[in-house]
Amino acid sequence: MSPAAEDGHYPTFAGLLEREGALAGTSWGLFPDATRGTPSFITPQAMLEARNCIRTGRAFGLDYPAEAFDPGMSLKRGAPRHTIYSAHPAHRDDFLDGYYLQGSTQIDGLRHRRADDVGFYNGTPDHRIKEGTPDLGIQEWADTPIAGRGVLLDLAGYRAGQGAPIDHAAGEPLGLDLIEAVLAAQSVSLRQGDILMLHTGWCEWFLGLRPEDKQRMRESRRATGVAQSEEFVGWAWDHRLALLAADNFAFECLPALPASPYRESAPNDHGMMHQQLLAKLGMPLGELWRLGPLARHMRTTGQWDAFVTIKPLNVTGGTGSPANATALM
Repeated sequence: MSPAAEDGHYPTFAGLLEREGALAGTSWGLFPDATRGTPSFITPQAMLEARNCIRTGRAFGLDYPAEAFDPGMSLKRGAPRHTIYSAHPAHRDDFLDGYYLQGSTQIDGLRHRRADDVGFYNGTPDHRIKEGTPDLGIQEWADTPIAGRGVLLDLAGYRAGQGAPIDHAAGEPLGLDLIEAVLAAQSVSLRQGDILMLHTGWCEWFLGLRPEDKQRMRESRRATGVAQSEEFVGWAWDHRLALLAADNFAFECLPALPASPYRESAPNDHGMMHQQLLAKLGMPLGELWRLGPLARHMRTTGQWDAFVTIKPLNVTGGTGSPANATALM
């Protein structure tokens, strides 16, 4: 274990950038559990304190149905085919064909992205990332689920209140300045180990489109999301966030901004931040989360945090999974 992590104190993002060689800009080797990543920021004490977020006795499922995004933005992930069969009159059983684990509400695991310049998280060899191997697999968070304080930032509600709704048809990039403005407007403070949820309204907007309009958006490869910047990556790390989630297709905007600082280091991802967040920081990403009902309830209560649990499917070596996320208020 790194001396920096022995007492629970971690370097700032600026400190990460000063690490030598392949370690520069990474959290590799800093966490007690080398394969868990930033969910390690959720200490037992932080989880116990998160119980205080349960005030109204309401529960919200944060997953869309497995078949919700059909067609969706993905060029390959389709809806699963559900079959129910019977062996005798008193029996029913079922199975799914073509079930893409990241086809609907999901959590990206640490083997979902390889950094073009330095490889998989913690220097895990490429040959270990295949079916049947456990290294960096999604089962790490199924065996020990992610649970703690979740904070929702209502970006869609804030922008609507400003008279400038988010432009989903244009795939609007959402900057760190907007995120910080909403934090201030909601009078919310972030704590180490928080699960940050960004409500953009994109999922409900997209699901409300006609099939032909969904197809046009799919072909355009444009989707609302967080604008790529080193400032955002550093901000997420310096706040010691356990997980980043949003109700949009890729968490970050598509396509990546022409000015993305990761155009050279992440050419296979065309400058997206996925490699920085997953492969370098070990910070899981949640995409296509169902945040609308939760956001509307929170507006009525003025309470913007909840106890959140995330229990991926226990698939050894999975690159991602349905999030199986629940918010308790």
